[in-house]
Amino acid sequence: MKRLILAAVVLLAFLTQGFAQDQPPGQEQPAERAATGGAQTLEDIMRRQRGEKVDYDFRRSATGDPNSAAAISSQLGTLGGVSDPELWRALRYGTADITVSSGGKPATVLMQDGGMRWLEWRKGPLATYGAYLLLGTLVFLALFYLIRGRIRIDGQKTGQTITRFKAVERLSHWLLAGSFILLAITGLLTLFGRFAIIPLIGKDAFAPVALASKWIHNNVAWAFILGLIMVFVMWVSHNIPNKTDLKWIAVGGGLLKKGVHPPARKFNFGQKLIFWGVIVLGASISVSGISLLFPFEFPMFAATFEVLNATGIPQLLGFGTLPTQLAPHEEMQFAQLWHAIVAFLMMAMILAHIYIGSVGMEGAYDAMGSGEVELQWAREHHGLWVEEVEEAERQAESKHAVPAE
Repeated sequence: MKRLILAAVVLLAFLTQGFAQDQPPGQEQPAERAATGGAQTLEDIMRRQRGEKVDYDFRRSATGDPNSAAAISSQLGTLGGVSDPELWRALRYGTADITVSSGGKPATVLMQDGGMRWLEWRKGPLATYGAYLLLGTLVFLALFYLIRGRIRIDGQKTGQTITRFKAVERLSHWLLAGSFILLAITGLLTLFGRFAIIPLIGKDAFAPVALASKWIHNNVAWAFILGLIMVFVMWVSHNIPNKTDLKWIAVGGGLLKKGVHPPARKFNFGQKLIFWGVIVLGASISVSGISLLFPFEFPMFAATFEVLNATGIPQLLGFGTLPTQLAPHEEMQFAQLWHAIVAFLMMAMILAHIYIGSVGMEGAYDAMGSGEVELQWAREHHGLWVEEVEEAERQAESKHAVPAE
């Protein structure tokens, strides 16, 4: 009986000391986690299985306390204040005290499980919905062509031409367009190469293609930025919305019905949409691209999320409070995803632009090909602009006219 009582006392002492180490002062577990010793509960597991958000703060903060280690003079000596699981949690959530000799802050990130979420999203929704968007755009344009046909010049051709775009304007357009096409192709090769192209040609054949794509993408990006700046400077004044655009909108620009030609200046409302879409999306792609070209040098999203949280928009849309403390690698992951999403949107828009400027409308390509367009085409699609040009020519002729003696 005495031995049984003694064993019970010793067991109670061990349990008491262990409980004291598991729950250091100031880190008592919430009541709902008392049964699991602070670990995840059955409700946590069920929420995760249902796809609901799980609050992992109980893990994030459970990284031990060195000050709670038993004194060396205590029974069994020092037991340490941090267990192996607690150390791994500290490494996972970026709170461990890591010292590196080189590499700076990015090198101190030894574990970053967000990379798996990035990879799954990149292989899944990004690639899937991006492909659907491009294929859907092509199908829509094909159906539109079959139903509407090519938009022809309705009036009698005059045989005369008018200068639509000067050489420097065409240069900036083709610099922007050509560089974007190269960037789009190489970007798609990079995204879809592993699971769409390698199965067809093999890894050995794809390796030089991937290497060339990376080099082209990284270097042609600067030509794209230059072209974007040139186009903006030359055409921004012509793309300010005005009341004339309302007439264009009212009849759908004449795209849906033959013989309908709303008045327009140098750029109609549809072209203005393309212009501002290219400028806004192109600027966003450029900024995120620069962030990717210089990893860890230009973090964008922590500050952006902080501003968005202040507006209350994420909470209103059901995203909750966006994270404002991001590891360097998370910044790069967000930048890559944003870069690709915006690129898909821009590619879909440019496909529509290419269609109208080529097979979709008679005479449209000449504007950027030779710069000279059929006068009747210009009168039908940009009548107000033609009037402005002809009035400027008349004033110039009258100014230089020599009076008769």
